[in-house]
Amino acid sequence: MMLIIRIIKNHIMKFNKLVPELKVSDFGKSLEFYTKALGFSILFQREESGFAILGFQGSQIMLEKMNGRWLTGKLERPFGRGINFQIEVRSIAPIFSKLIKKKYPVMVKPHENWYRKGNVMLGFREFLVTDPDGYLLRFSQPVGRKRA
Repeated sequence: MMLIIRIIKNHIMKFNKLVPELKVSDFGKSLEFYTKALGFSILFQREESGFAILGFQGSQIMLEKMNGRWLTGKLERPFGRGINFQIEVRSIAPIFSKLIKKKYPVMVKPHENWYRKGNVMLGFREFLVTDPDGYLLRFSQPVGRKRA
């Protein structure tokens, strides 16, 4: 996988080729959800403008407080309709446990899905949760392969 490297304020940042930037209505609430409830780390933050780049087990996401820039239309809840962000992780159990302890509502509880890729079936243990603005997150843990 190729990475883009940028130097920001004397720090070397490695960016994935695709890093979604989510507009959020309450930056503090969203940052707390992603870091405290899910376990993302802050890779870079501009507090004065309500912006952060977050990382979790190789995935990256940007959060930005709504500022009226780069919008293609009116944002209405739930944000991100029609998209889900699949985040592959080593294990979904600790993330799911954190959410349950914090009494955060989970949209779809952990279950196993198998997806065909050619003549192979790829297995994943997954659950879905929405962030405070309604963006749909699908945490996915590989569980194996078998012939289709």
